[in-house]
Amino acid sequence: MYHIVCPSKYRKVVFSDEVDEVLKKVCLEISDRYEIDFLEIGVDKDHVHFLVQSVPMYSPTKIVRTIKSITAREIFSRVPEVKKQLWGGEFWSKAYYVSTVGKHGDEQKIANYVRNQGAGKNYKILHQQMSKLGQMDLSDY
Repeated sequence: MYHIVCPSKYRKVVFSDEVDEVLKKVCLEISDRYEIDFLEIGVDKDHVHFLVQSVPMYSPTKIVRTIKSITAREIFSRVPEVKKQLWGGEFWSKAYYVSTVGKHGDEQKIANYVRNQGAGKNYKILHQQMSKLGQMDLSDY
């Protein structure tokens, strides 16, 4: 299980309700096609937090590359004005943060951290799902 944070290019504020909805739909499509389960997706003004679970054969880098490439392509395709906001360039910054989440204690801390990131600000949870391992129900925290 991984906690991934991806900022938008130039840390530009590009996440609107329309972009949020497209991001959520695309992530759920990724989940259907690849073995990457999104336990939580949350957006702030200029970055996204993903709590994901995947098969061991996928490295964290492969997971991030898959998420960033597909979401960027689909957001530009479905919400073309975003590409104009970013001067026709890339959607995501090259940088990202990834951390593993353990099953004993870390999981709760990371879920709370992700949830409290934008407390009182612009943070919005787009999607929540129970862990496939049955150990973590994010709505309990």
